[in-house]
Amino acid sequence: MGEVTETKFWESLPLAALDRAQWEALCDGCGKCCLHKLEDEETGVLYATNVACRLLDRRSGQCNDYRHRRAYVPDCVRLTNANVGDIEWLPSTCAYRLRANGEPLPDWHYLVCGDREAVHAAGESTRGWTVSELEAGDLEHHMIDREL
Repeated sequence: MGEVTETKFWESLPLAALDRAQWEALCDGCGKCCLHKLEDEETGVLYATNVACRLLDRRSGQCNDYRHRRAYVPDCVRLTNANVGDIEWLPSTCAYRLRANGEPLPDWHYLVCGDREAVHAAGESTRGWTVSELEAGDLEHHMIDREL
């Protein structure tokens, strides 16, 4: 089990005041933001799939090449304080979304409980129900009825 951070910056600081290390630490490693979505061209409605980006380690919920990800996946979105409030498809449990809305992190978030595996144990990650885009085929065959 990990060590809970002594200074609870995620409770006391607004997103705009976080340094890079604190910003990156907010990510719970769920991997849900790395799942492909389908958009209805007529309505603009987004539909979730169980297809993960080829760079996502579906067991850990972490990117296999985070630093260079945009070289391999040019449309990978970089979350910033400026855009986090505008990205509708972020999971409802996303720490960036929660903090942007002034909401607390869930009890299973590793910053709260000190355990990186808690997100997986709570069923809040991509572990166990996703497939890599390298194996998936047509995304339309992978639409899911699951809240992200």
